[in-house]
Amino acid sequence: MSRSFEIKGQYIDIVGKRIYPAAIEVKDGIISSIQPIEEAPNKYILPGFIDSHVHIESSMLIPSAFAKLAVIHGTIGTISDPHEIANVCGVEGVHYMIDNGKKVPFHFFFGAPSCVPATTFETAGAAINSDQVAELLANKDIYYLSEMMNFPGVLFKDEEVLKKIKAAHAAGKPVDGHAPGLMGEDAKTYIEAGISTDHECFTIEEAVDKLSYGMKILIREGSAAKNFEALYELIDDHPNSIMLCSDDKHPDSLVLGHINQLCARAVAKGLNIFNILKAACVNPVIHYKLPTGLARVNDPANFIVVEDLIDFKVAQTYINGQLVAENGHSFIDTIDEKTINQFDTNYINEDSIAVVIDGYPSKENKIAVIEAIDGQLITNCLWEEATILDEKIVSDTEKDILKMVVYNRYHQAAPKMAFIKNFGFKQGAIASTVAHDSHNIIAVGVDDASIINAINAVIKEKGGISCVNQSAMEVLGLPVAGLMSKEDPYKVANAYSTIDAMAKSLGSSLGSPFMTLSFMALLVIPHLKLSDKGLFDGDRFKLF
Repeated sequence: MSRSFEIKGQYIDIVGKRIYPAAIEVKDGIISSIQPIEEAPNKYILPGFIDSHVHIESSMLIPSAFAKLAVIHGTIGTISDPHEIANVCGVEGVHYMIDNGKKVPFHFFFGAPSCVPATTFETAGAAINSDQVAELLANKDIYYLSEMMNFPGVLFKDEEVLKKIKAAHAAGKPVDGHAPGLMGEDAKTYIEAGISTDHECFTIEEAVDKLSYGMKILIREGSAAKNFEALYELIDDHPNSIMLCSDDKHPDSLVLGHINQLCARAVAKGLNIFNILKAACVNPVIHYKLPTGLARVNDPANFIVVEDLIDFKVAQTYINGQLVAENGHSFIDTIDEKTINQFDTNYINEDSIAVVIDGYPSKENKIAVIEAIDGQLITNCLWEEATILDEKIVSDTEKDILKMVVYNRYHQAAPKMAFIKNFGFKQGAIASTVAHDSHNIIAVGVDDASIINAINAVIKEKGGISCVNQSAMEVLGLPVAGLMSKEDPYKVANAYSTIDAMAKSLGSSLGSPFMTLSFMALLVIPHLKLSDKGLFDGDRFKLF
């Protein structure tokens, strides 16, 4: 289809650090000329935004539906790690994401998952070995090796880990990192293994340390982990080495905004506009060698029109010369896609989640408690006095210490329990099959009956999220790998907003209770987590 037209506006040459009135000619999806003119409308034309690290699955939307929302905010592409669906469905899941993404006008740049499963201390639905990783990296639709979460394996030169990194280097593709808190010689060793990015920095000291060894830093601001406030100064201090990402973005949040919101916040901080746009539009294209271009002559016509350089309200989004969004309306269709999944477990009862005092990690008559931190993936390990009822440890809403359960969804096994602080519930429970990284069933609640009802509700759907209070239940089914819905993204976002509000009404002050819960089984983030195999000490990297 011919896509030939002319558009006029204030053209932003980010690399040349110039803004000038111009007429841009597009022919057959390519920018054929950019001509300076005397006057042009007071709107700004610039390359589209790139999310430099995101798990599409965390939006609860399949790729085509994610794109339908993202283009409204000027996002034209994502560096997408299909790690989540790979942990459920293996290589088949990766191809599912690629195939669906190709059905809409959007640039999905998928990686080869490096850590499936992420650790040996949990049960995943699949495994991807170094030979399979090498096969994926040979695929033209795979652009990089996804985040190497097994940083102990890198430091201790695990053979399988090093094979995956070597395969990426042999294919000429970059390796993404994941090394929360790693600094000094350990960080240097990790980076020198050929790992080029990190999105897990939560202090500026950590980020600067990694930058000193040549690593690129991705400033993350998602629905759970929010590191922008801690790291934004890096945009001006290291303009060629910073990118912006969301990592995990829930559907209601994606309806409201994406990378454009971070640009607006950076401008409000007084940062240099060209440095901001380098991080948002240019650096990902250069680092990952993306074929999207930089909105220059002979590049694909991937550009956006924004009303100003303050709020970054997007008037139009063009992908390969096609108008895909205008003034908040998306022209991307909803795709009727097939479903894939891995789910084979039975309903459970209250007796199966009882916790006896002798069977739970304790010292000096105190039990290990996970402390959830709003806006962070990292947790703390607390030692608290247990609340005992009928010789069993139970939730205590007065102390805000609640029972948490992880239940294997791939085969029949006994559930594992822990206790967690800061969810704040006064009644009810929530459950989810979005539980990084292996995506078993995870739940938290104030009483065993509510927890069981929430868990069994998602089992009935073969994947989803649920909320139970004293009188009602809400369930959002996620039939694609227990992670995503095939429905229209606005319908999913509305359903999620309803169940999220219900979860908060249980008493939680967390910004995103479901997103926070989904990371409480993420063993590769310190300090204390729970897997389907038991309570996990992230500092010693072993089960209690």
